[in-house]
Amino acid sequence: MLTLNVPNSINMRLDKYLSEKLDQLSRSKIQSLISDGKIMINGEHEKSSYKLSGNESIVVYLDEDEALTNNHVAQEIPLTIIHEDDDILIIDKQAGLVVHPGTGMNDNTLLNGLLYYTSSLSDINGPSRLGIVHRLDKDTSGIMVVAKTNSAHKHIAEQFEKRNILKTYISLTWGVWEINQGSIDRPIKRKRSDPTVFTVDEMGRNAFTNYKVENSWRYISKVQFKPKTGRTHQIRVHSSFMGHPIISDDKYGGGENRVKGFLPEVSKELKSILQIFNRQALHAYSIEFIHPNTKENVKYISPLPNDFADAIDILSEKYG
Repeated sequence: MLTLNVPNSINMRLDKYLSEKLDQLSRSKIQSLISDGKIMINGEHEKSSYKLSGNESIVVYLDEDEALTNNHVAQEIPLTIIHEDDDILIIDKQAGLVVHPGTGMNDNTLLNGLLYYTSSLSDINGPSRLGIVHRLDKDTSGIMVVAKTNSAHKHIAEQFEKRNILKTYISLTWGVWEINQGSIDRPIKRKRSDPTVFTVDEMGRNAFTNYKVENSWRYISKVQFKPKTGRTHQIRVHSSFMGHPIISDDKYGGGENRVKGFLPEVSKELKSILQIFNRQALHAYSIEFIHPNTKENVKYISPLPNDFADAIDILSEKYG
């Protein structure tokens, strides 16, 4: 038996939620479990199309031969540990590292590295997400919290659900923002034509991001983002929606096509900035929350990585 506690206000179909949470089971297997009455929501049987509203308790009954076991291998992957105690790990995740195994990715993830580093990881979210409380995109670098105990996981997850955790991201975006400080309150939804892409859509889930421009260099701006919600690709989608996609973010209009139309010498300079990044120029700079054990407010910072520092140096030299 496996128990899943649904986050607040999730607004998602039951079968889709289970497919994301139980990625070791096929979609057909999940559908079979639902139709066979082996999945209960708050003690009741529901259909695959049941819409979760948040805070439900889901119980999954599995036979012994169906049990979810941890088949993920421990791998020696370089990890930068900013802080560690009996309850949590604070990781400075490098760009290019996937957080946990999923479809088509069974190893060389942060989880594989964590399994090599420690045997103390929470297991609330199942064997594919041991210790994982929240995620960063593969090509987003920066600060992450990992739970070593189930009690720590619950405490931190509750803060995420109540939106009490303060996260700050630093990014380089295209263009000079007309308003240097403000908020972006636009719902986000997965595109039907391409499920790997999200877009602003009034039928989507609410998403709220505060922003502040820290510096501008004629064609590029350094922007601080503070997301209140935690939707997939939220900052990337919101920044692009404002007409300022993130540098080197091909998926949301920030790639090389953006330099077309500039004078040749300007285009060459801007391409040199793009070439510094082999990923979107987005970095999770800091996180602030209540420690699950000490109950004190803690804040952890991940310094800007080398690609950011190099790009900022070039921009400052060329454009002041």
